Amino acid sequence: MRGHGLRVAIQYWEECPSHGEALARVRKVLEDENIHVKIELVRVESEEQAQRLHFVGSPTILVNDVDIDPPTTSHYGLTCRAYRLEDGRISPLPSEQMISRSIQKIKGNLKST
Repeated sequence: MRGHGLRVAIQYWEECPSHGEALARVRKVLEDENIHVKIELVRVESEEQAQRLHFVGSPTILVNDVDIDPPTTSHYGLTCRAYRLEDGRISPLPSEQMISRSIQKIKGNLKST
């Protein structure tokens, strides 16, 4: 299935080691759901760029410009990010389920418009 209006981006800071695994997880979820879209990789290189992008940390995964785990902070900068998993643990990466839920939600919104 083509992306049908889905855009996926991963914003990352090179100093944070989690972005490669984030890319692998996003690719796996897209493959599992038979969705074929190009994943845009956005390297955040300066504090100014972080402010402009509202970058809360690396990796940040956006589906149609919506953060898959909307932050509760408005602190933007070059930093690593933490996600709260379904079981309450903190992780440097979102779970595949978090990524999938976000994609499904956006797909549903696209179908209803």
